[in-house]
Amino acid sequence: MALALALILIVVGTLAFHFWSPWWLTPLASNWQAMDDALMLTLVITGAIFVIINLFVAYAVIKFRHRDGVRASAEHGSKKLEWWLIGVTTVGIVIMLAPGLDVYAKLITAPDHAMQFEVMGQQWQWHYRLPGKDGRMGQTDVTHISPENPFGVNAKDPYGQDDVLVDTQEIHIPLDRPVKVLLRSQDVLHDFYVPQFRTRMNMVPGMVTSFWFTPTRTGRFEVMCAQLCGIGHANMRGYVVVEDDAAYAKWLAAQPTFAARMRAGAAGGTGVAAAAAGAGAAGAEGTAAGTAGAGESAPASDTAAQGKLLAQARGCMACHSVDGSPGVGPTWKGLYGKTETLDSGKSAVADDAYLKQSIADPKAAIVRGFPPIMPQQPHTEAELAAMVDYIKTVK
Repeated sequence: MALALALILIVVGTLAFHFWSPWWLTPLASNWQAMDDALMLTLVITGAIFVIINLFVAYAVIKFRHRDGVRASAEHGSKKLEWWLIGVTTVGIVIMLAPGLDVYAKLITAPDHAMQFEVMGQQWQWHYRLPGKDGRMGQTDVTHISPENPFGVNAKDPYGQDDVLVDTQEIHIPLDRPVKVLLRSQDVLHDFYVPQFRTRMNMVPGMVTSFWFTPTRTGRFEVMCAQLCGIGHANMRGYVVVEDDAAYAKWLAAQPTFAARMRAGAAGGTGVAAAAAGAGAAGAEGTAAGTAGAGESAPASDTAAQGKLLAQARGCMACHSVDGSPGVGPTWKGLYGKTETLDSGKSAVADDAYLKQSIADPKAAIVRGFPPIMPQQPHTEAELAAMVDYIKTVK
């Protein structure tokens, strides 16, 4: 009897938690109500089966409990019952799978007039690219990736010259316009996920995957990686800002093009940091608001300010705190000039040369107590100098 009562209480408690749970779906902000409908259909079917099975077991425990003078008899095999179970199970699976497959087919079939933007995932950050005035994005290939060209855009492709590069962790899109999202990964498996849009898709190295949606309300929505991609996975976050056409056009006009970035690199500019500074620091500042601590000093020079933007754009803040709190990597608070003990047993002073080497070649001198998981990224000498100047200000 106690077991039967426990099963009944489990059913009642589960239903109560479902209907009064504070952990429910985030408000929908796109056209994909069909996603919620498919999810609810699956939840209803599996929930009904859960209730039926547990109540049946409770009934069986009470009905066929041990009693004096009553002995249960075994019955082996029942073709009628087996066919019923096969039929009901088959119908249930079809009912759950069919809507999901139908919605998925629609999710990857974007309207012809949808605007596009590209997302490139990299441990542990996002990069964005949009077509320029010609409406087409240039060809890309990993062989073209360099410190001046982290997106791998083919410099010989005329369609890529006006491509808009957004190397901060924030992308803007206009309201009520269908958007096709092209997804690439530079290193491992990632997943681009915005809960309010009800859309997500794996980013597979060597492939270009895609989905589409139409944002239905303005706001700033957090992007999360939904595939375990390494120790910094939980910090791989960014934002999608949905705004009206006027605000979007103003933001877009401030973003650098591929050709402008290449010219800046050839002239000795700081690449991503210069592009981010030219685009305005508001987006990058907002992205890193949760990581900037009270111990951080204001950058004392333009170079340090560019280094801060670059650190935010490259995802450094995901692993290195600026307020002294522990993280995946050593905190930057008070790091400059500090003597660090390395895995090799030697010690090193965190001066300009040491910091530049650690950023350019993370596995060259690993600090004891920290895992060697920092990905190596291409940097120009000017970018390294800017980041070191910024680290000097974090006191």
